Amino acid sequence: MAKKYKIDFFDEESHILYYPASLSLSDSIKKIGFGSTIVEVKAEPHPNESNVLSISKGLANSLYMPTFIKSIYLFQHEQLMILGPLVGIFSSGFTPYQVHPIGERSNTFARLLSVQSSIGVVPFLFGEQHIDWDSGLIAGFFYQNGKWEKINIPFPNVIYDRLPNRKSEMQHQSRKVKEKLEKEYLIPWYNPGFFNKLEVHERLFQDEKIEKYLPETHLLTSNHQIEQMLATYGHVYIKPINGSLGIGVHQIIYDRNTNAYYCRYHDGKNHLLRFTSLEALMNHVFAKKQRSQLMIQQGIKLMREDKRSIDFRVHTNKDINGDWKVSAIAAKVAGIGSPTTHIKAGGEVKTLEELFFDTEMRMEIKEMLEQTALELAQSIEEHVEGIVGEIGFDLGIDKENKIWLFEANSKPGRHIFAHPYMRDFELLTRKMSLSFAIYLTVKQFESPQTLFS
Repeated sequence: MAKKYKIDFFDEESHILYYPASLSLSDSIKKIGFGSTIVEVKAEPHPNESNVLSISKGLANSLYMPTFIKSIYLFQHEQLMILGPLVGIFSSGFTPYQVHPIGERSNTFARLLSVQSSIGVVPFLFGEQHIDWDSGLIAGFFYQNGKWEKINIPFPNVIYDRLPNRKSEMQHQSRKVKEKLEKEYLIPWYNPGFFNKLEVHERLFQDEKIEKYLPETHLLTSNHQIEQMLATYGHVYIKPINGSLGIGVHQIIYDRNTNAYYCRYHDGKNHLLRFTSLEALMNHVFAKKQRSQLMIQQGIKLMREDKRSIDFRVHTNKDINGDWKVSAIAAKVAGIGSPTTHIKAGGEVKTLEELFFDTEMRMEIKEMLEQTALELAQSIEEHVEGIVGEIGFDLGIDKENKIWLFEANSKPGRHIFAHPYMRDFELLTRKMSLSFAIYLTVKQFESPQTLFS
């Protein structure tokens, strides 16, 4: 396993590296690598018997290594030592302004990159337009001392996909870059792709251990199908297959006493419309919607607070050892009149401590949510393509204490972390989302024929 060390730089033009005195090497080091750049080096144990990695500025310049790095991991393969991992965070939506290089998301990425010194990875932000294929360098964005800096950097060891939406993901250039870096440069690319809700449901349905968590869900095909599910469950949800943030979610309710149909949805404000027939409802509400892109899901009577439904966001990450861990849990309480618990529809984030005063009950619910999320994460990893490093789950608990999966998000939103008591967990998720790159780099060293081919 790789180990993290403090790093410093000294004035010398020659390629000299003093490695930590405590480091026992199986071979003498002849070459040093940073990202895709490899140069010859004179490597010796630290002369002061210090447990620090010291690098000459001449070597750093040849490696295109920024000298503001405070800590880094060492990986050895025979006579080659790699410093890193260098993690490229791939996104889109860049602006020409250095102060806010990626618009309103600049602050989010600044917080993500700010964990460098504490975890030892070297993260930078880039888009397809920043790659110089001929020189093998990327004009990457770093965040240091409260400001953005653009620096030429080698191709990274690992790439973390942070494309903002499905539209950017489907653009020809984004797909071309991903394919080229993965297949030609053999760079692991993690968290690619937004989940298709119906596809994830259908794949998980094949897993006998997971089936019990899945509400009845189908592609929307007809009004008759809706009538049948309303007869069984009393209410259903109609959602976009590729939706996010609760946009486009409609709750359909049938009231047997009045023989009326109700539709609840949010489009900037919450609506509740009454219809005398399902056909009238569908023709009015869904007239301009492409039904082939919609799915229908069973309604569930969830636990409530003050007559408002509660569900839970459970954030999972893979750790430095490649194991799934629960990194954050928060409750979301629906807004009055809202079909979902999303913040923009009036929802409210609460901690488990705020919601459940009974310690025993709170710990029981926490354990249920953690166990379920870890089972789901492992199953999803087995059933979807690509390297998955984080998943956000929306889970519900019904009045019989049964747990349900509503959605799994490969690029989970971070609204729950606006809550003041969730800030430590917000930091933890940032650290874990980047430190997973250490595990992926170690795995490359276990298959050196791919790393050094």
